[in-house]
Amino acid sequence: MRTRQDSENWTQEGLAKRVDVSRQTIIAIEKGTYNPSLELAFKLARIFGVAIEDLFSYEGEKREA
Repeated sequence: MRTRQDSENWTQEGLAKRVDVSRQTIIAIEKGTYNPSLELAFKLARIFGVAIEDLFSYEGEKREA
């Protein structure tokens, strides 16, 4: 079982390999220039042992009252 501590030593390349994406994808997610698919978001959350909401926030359309 992976722990959060284990993930603290991962490189972008190592994380990318674990979730089967490119290092550039990981960089783009970190910068906030790419929104991952739901499947990728679940993979990342599972690897880090947290809920998706702990990794990503959703700012949908704002409705006027």
